[in-house]
Amino acid sequence: MAYLYDKLKEYSKSGCYGFHMPGHKRNGGLIGAELPYSLDITEIDGFDDLHHSHGILKEAQERAAQVYGADETHFLVNGSTSGILSAVLGCTQPGDTILMARNCHKSVYNAVCLNGLRPVYIYPEILPGTEINGAVSAAQAEALLDQHPDVRAMVITSPTYDGVVSDVRALAGLAHSRGIPLILDEAHGAHFGFHPYFPQNGNELGADIVIHSLHKTLPSLTQTALLHMNGDIADRRSVRKYLHMLQSSSPSYILMASIDECIRLLAEKKEELFDGYTRLLDGARSELACMKHLKLFESEIYDRSKLVIDVSNAGLIDREEIKKYTGKQLSDDLRENYLLQMEMAAPDYVIAMTSPGDTEQGIERLIKALFEIDGKLAKIDNNESLRAYQTGEKGISCRNDQVYPPREMDKFTNKVKSVSFMDSEGAIAAEYAYVYPPGIPLAVPGERISGKTVESLTQYERLGFNIEGTQIRGKIEVLENG
Repeated sequence: MAYLYDKLKEYSKSGCYGFHMPGHKRNGGLIGAELPYSLDITEIDGFDDLHHSHGILKEAQERAAQVYGADETHFLVNGSTSGILSAVLGCTQPGDTILMARNCHKSVYNAVCLNGLRPVYIYPEILPGTEINGAVSAAQAEALLDQHPDVRAMVITSPTYDGVVSDVRALAGLAHSRGIPLILDEAHGAHFGFHPYFPQNGNELGADIVIHSLHKTLPSLTQTALLHMNGDIADRRSVRKYLHMLQSSSPSYILMASIDECIRLLAEKKEELFDGYTRLLDGARSELACMKHLKLFESEIYDRSKLVIDVSNAGLIDREEIKKYTGKQLSDDLRENYLLQMEMAAPDYVIAMTSPGDTEQGIERLIKALFEIDGKLAKIDNNESLRAYQTGEKGISCRNDQVYPPREMDKFTNKVKSVSFMDSEGAIAAEYAYVYPPGIPLAVPGERISGKTVESLTQYERLGFNIEGTQIRGKIEVLENG
């Protein structure tokens, strides 16, 4: 069985001299940096072509499909973003209606804009007592499909950035009953399906297209991902067409070898890889459950690889006064005082992402640091509301009314003005506004900005978070007469 990395190593030692790209000519001494120049090649004889694979890359992608239980799998070297764009564009026609979760990644919104789609949003409820989006409701999706029979595809994110998992099987069945594909952004769930400690992956649960970011939770290089296709509802040929358009015509063989080696590890050492990891993770969760003021968040069905540390009831004593302790403060404390970098900070929580690559020493450092910080905190009774998304008794995420589809905003290019977040309520957004990570838009072009969204934007800004997507910091472009 041929693996790409082995073949690259063999070629690097062959003495063959290349009069072809890349320009470093596999001569690492030219730069003097410890980078894998010797393995970096282009599409030369014997190494196949990702866009027209028939040899080693074809075999590698077929191997990945087998490991993940998919009908068809494609290597992504432009990250999950290229897969999401290709999936949405390939499953819709310009101007179509699409049903999508409002907490989808910005790449889904970009696909909506590129194809001039009309989005219908599923708003996940906010989990009680948190600022975290819950699962996508199949009942809500069904009601929206009844209201919009012209929907041509459904897109959801599961697990979410925070680790919340939706009932993919029910949503896939619902989509199929209407003859439309379910596109599953499972970027954060590339480790699903390899151990009973974690949920099944989307291929096993009936999703038509599944996108996995290998680099997020598995030992693969940054920018590596997979797109899987199943069944005959999704237009596979069209999706392939967009993959050819949107992926680099000079894909990195180092990145593709990284994907192939990750698949080899899953195929040959799955039990060894995950048994030790899950024991370590479960032990950490048991210990962290004993914290007094910090709290380990868990939902009904969730990705246990994510350690979500809730600070909503934690206060910091300052001159005999207890002040609210924020997720950003916790993240800063861990980085500055313990040299521990978190994945993400939100007003009321931080996310520590784990993977099979974590060591016992690394996990112990985190546990020790959290307990030390926990010991310096106090309970806060009059908790200042930092839950920017929450409103109403059921915790429904804040909503902006959609006035125009995002693509239609192009016609208003010369009719916009910039206003402060505080002054934007009631105006129609002409640009995106989001915090990254996780990259979920708080405002989308064409939406009328609600008071809750203004509250979210100003809260994030006051707490030191960067609002991205806007041209001018602290302001957002809106229609002049919207």
